[in-house]
Amino acid sequence: MNTLPRWADLVLLPLVSLLVALLAAGAVVALVGQDPWEVIQVLVYGAFGTARGISYTFYYATTFVFTGLAVAVAFHGGLFNIGGEGQAIMGGLGTGLVALWWSAFLPAWLMLPIMMLSGALFGMAWAAVPGYLQAYRGSHVVITTIMFNFIASTVLVYVLVNHLRPKGEMSPESVAFSPSAKLPAIHEVLRHIGIDWPSSPLNLSVLLAALAAVAVYLFLWRTRAGYRLRAVGSSPGAAEYAGIKSRHQVVMAMAISGALAGLVGMNEVAGVSGKLILEFVSGAGFTGIAVALMGRNHPLGIVLASLLFGALFQGGAEVAFEVQDFSRDMVVMLQGFIVLFSGAMTYVIAPILARLLGWFGQAGASKTNTGASHG
Repeated sequence: MNTLPRWADLVLLPLVSLLVALLAAGAVVALVGQDPWEVIQVLVYGAFGTARGISYTFYYATTFVFTGLAVAVAFHGGLFNIGGEGQAIMGGLGTGLVALWWSAFLPAWLMLPIMMLSGALFGMAWAAVPGYLQAYRGSHVVITTIMFNFIASTVLVYVLVNHLRPKGEMSPESVAFSPSAKLPAIHEVLRHIGIDWPSSPLNLSVLLAALAAVAVYLFLWRTRAGYRLRAVGSSPGAAEYAGIKSRHQVVMAMAISGALAGLVGMNEVAGVSGKLILEFVSGAGFTGIAVALMGRNHPLGIVLASLLFGALFQGGAEVAFEVQDFSRDMVVMLQGFIVLFSGAMTYVIAPILARLLGWFGQAGASKTNTGASHG
């Protein structure tokens, strides 16, 4: 059976899958009476053609990096964590609660790290429970994380409506945080150094996402703890034979995964809303699954896939606004095709690509041998 070399699996396969997805989506766009080339042009320009568009693309990508890394870490531990949505919700709750309690009297240099740590711990605790149930009670992590998504959403609604909503207000949201709990926006930072940049939700959590990607890479491939986690993910039986406690690694993989998802609160709660609100995750936990699949569960691939999905969200909004008769539902359809072909369909495309690479390799080798024999 042909297998893809590492470079092709990380780079070539996602590019081919994206190309196939764009061709399929273009065909459907043409069938509904739209010009595929015009739609693609507007989408790309909306995502990368202006400074504001780039900022929004990176803002969306920041959240997807956190949730994509969360899925990837669990995957390397042999787990399919689809609870990133709930873990991000609980992380945002943890981020918001400490801001509401302490931001009035703590300085920003202390408040912001505490918010980050609290969000990570809330997400970690929420994910560790399904990890424990999987490792020690045999409850399948897919089922438990699905249920925990709904529970987390309900917990957030209950806390906002019954405890954090100001009296006399109908909107289920908390009061605004004090300024020390607000993560600086990128355009504000750039203004301080003399660079004029349009305002956008993009904030300093984009740097936190980049650091998280580097940290996950170093952990998984440059530490003994990461090796043990990946060993259990590859073969629990072999790992146990080598003296690695697989149950412990399952809980740890889920805990780290939840901590990464919990960092979404720094982007959405501390960086944008400045208060605790409903729907600040808005499906990013599920998008993280597609991001991790397309990025082949590698931090570099996840960063690139997050940029792609950020571009789809930002560019798709521009397409719905600029292209006549191209509705928001059509934008969702376009995004769905790209998710389908860049995620699930990679397992269909990969064997075909492996055979093609094998054929070209054999053809190149035969030409080399023929040339050598004539020489």
